Amino acid sequence: QVQLVESGGGLVQAGGSLRLSCAASGSIFSINAMGWYRQAPGKQRELVAAITSGGSTNYADSVKGRFTISRDNAKNTVYLQMNSLKPEDTAVYYCNAVDSDYDFLGWGQGTQVTVSS
Repeated sequence: QVQLVESGGGLVQAGGSLRLSCAASGSIFSINAMGWYRQAPGKQRELVAAITSGGSTNYADSVKGRFTISRDNAKNTVYLQMNSLKPEDTAVYYCNAVDSDYDFLGWGQGTQVTVSS
């Protein structure tokens, strides 16, 4: 079992920046990749960015060039630096972890990001 705790959400004006953090605990040895998803009201949860234990990254087209995912393996923490935020980035952001078979190991409780125009 993996426990994930997100932090760093908040209210920001369009064009601003936020950094989200996700700290993992528990069976961290089983974690391969970690990622950030988001869910806006009335919409499905979508992948924002992911990073493997080796550092390979993947981004949704909508955030490429604006968001950066990084990982501190020593701290078992993954970060999401979000720059040039847009109102359409408003959502609850969730952290997740997967094992080497890409089976989900856990979800965080979510952190609200609100971007005002």
